[in-house]
Amino acid sequence: MEQNNRSHYLVISAALLSLALVVCAILISRPLANYTASKSFITVTGSAKKQITSDLAVWRGSFYQESDQLPVAYSNLKQDLAKVKNYLVQKGIAENSIVVSSITTTPQYIYNANGASTGQIASYRLSQDIEIKSQDVNKISTVAREATELIEQGVIFESQPPQYFYTKLNDLKVNMLAEASKDAKQRAEKMASSTGSQIGPLRSAKMGVFQITPVDSNEISDYGINDTSSVEKEITAVVNVEFSIK
Repeated sequence: MEQNNRSHYLVISAALLSLALVVCAILISRPLANYTASKSFITVTGSAKKQITSDLAVWRGSFYQESDQLPVAYSNLKQDLAKVKNYLVQKGIAENSIVVSSITTTPQYIYNANGASTGQIASYRLSQDIEIKSQDVNKISTVAREATELIEQGVIFESQPPQYFYTKLNDLKVNMLAEASKDAKQRAEKMASSTGSQIGPLRSAKMGVFQITPVDSNEISDYGINDTSSVEKEITAVVNVEFSIK
């Protein structure tokens, strides 16, 4: 009787052990199946770079006059504007390309010993801005650098750094994205071949941001960069591409 019970116990134990092994095999096989499925595609990043030269320059400058008499400040500012225009024309700038802003009038108040305004006007400061846009980038660079020579003529002139742009950027972006996609495909092929696989059809492609930076710059931003301080620039296009693996 005891021998029969022992045999029955061994049979049950063996059955339970077999069941446990089957369950373990199923649990293990599921992650492996998911892993295999997740490796049925490959994601790569492709990029393309190109050096460009700015073909448009925008330059701004400003000047002002100050007097305790508003008409005097206005008259002096008109004389300064004539000097500024004459100077720029002599530098080869067409007069019709000089955009002149309206006059800004700012009262200058008297302050007491505690630094509080008394409400009394000490003088009037009148200021005016000019702006020039030109495709002659080198000429604008020179004018912006030398414009403070106007100080010798009594003009209180402030020259702003020019901004440089590339106007054919939209046309260039199409070609850059094509080059970046080609680079991504080549990278994917190398990665797949290293494991004895081949890339299949394209699953998805996502365009990244464009980086327009000074030449040899290491700047990068998640939101993209658009450098306007340099004549010579470098544009970088990035695409994220996903290929099937076969």
